[in-house]
Parts: sequence; C-alpha cells; structure tokens
Amino acid sequence: MNSPVARIGIVTVSDRASRGEYEDLGGPAIREWLERVLQSPWEPVARLVPDEQPQVEAVLRELCDEQGCCLVVTTGGTGPAARDITPEATEAVCEKMMPGFGELMRSVSLQYVPTAILSRQTAGIRGQTLLINLPGKPSAIGDCLEAVFPAVPYCIDLLEGPFLETDEALIKAFRPKKK
Repeated sequence: MNSPVARIGIVTVSDRASRGEYEDLGGPAIREWLERVLQSPWEPVARLVPDEQPQVEAVLRELCDEQGCCLVVTTGGTGPAARDITPEATEAVCEKMMPGFGELMRSVSLQYVPTAILSRQTAGIRGQTLLINLPGKPSAIGDCLEAVFPAVPYCIDLLEGPFLETDEALIKAFRPKKK
C-alpha cells in the first residue's frame, strides 16, 4: 500500500531542557523507539517547550493543525508537581479524550515502580491527530509505547490518517480483519 509520509510530532515538555540546563533525553528516546518500530515512511517534527500551559497548548495546536501530524507524542510534565501541566494542555486542545491509553500506561508502569500511580498520562484526539502523553523517564517511554502502540496505527486509520506499518517482530499493530 502506497501511503504519504506520516508526520509525527515529538514534544519534550521541560523547563530545564528548554533553558539548556539539562539534556533532552525524552524526545530522542521517542524518536529512536519510533525509528526502530515503524517500517512505513515517516518524519519527526520535534519541539522542546517549557512547562508553561499556553506554550504547550500552542505547540500541540501547531503540530496538529499546521504541521499535519497524524500522531503527537509528548514526554514530561505528567506528574503531580505544580509545574506538571502536560495533561491539562492536552485536554484543552483535544475534542475527544482517550482514557484507555493512560490507564494501560499506568498499569504497565506499576510493574516497575509503585510511583506510577502518580502519573497523569492521557491521550486524546484533535481533528485527525492522536496525541499521547508519555512520562519523562526514557526507560518508561519505551515501556509505555510498547504497551499502547499496537492500537495506534488502527486509531490513525480511523482518523483517516496515513497507513502506519510496524516491524511485526517488535510491535504487532492490531487491525480488525476485513470480512
């Protein structure tokens, strides 16, 4: 199946990384994971923003509405601290929330750390874009993506986005069988 190049937004939400005080490890971890798993053509559209809700909302809207990303994955800002506002920014820009993503990611993370219950990861739909909030810790990013990504290509199909193919040896995307 010949499909257009999928654009995927990768957003790191971090005060320290945006000021250059801390190396962004989350965004590159997402990109490396996607490079390993996706077999269909895609291009990353990366952004790094501070934990400021208006700025996070603006970048999410830009990636969805102007950049035409079919998927936007964020890292950071999902905890309980006062400056952790990524879920609020995501909810503010989405028309539909997809709570199953956050539920599954927390469930998987609880197998590794009891503090996973403090995470407020969520997901939602804006137009034809699926937005997913991931934690900021690079090792948790892979764990969470492995858990939810089997459903991502079909969700994007339902949003009439590009056809995403995965390396089935790594992640088997679920698509219902056609009758």
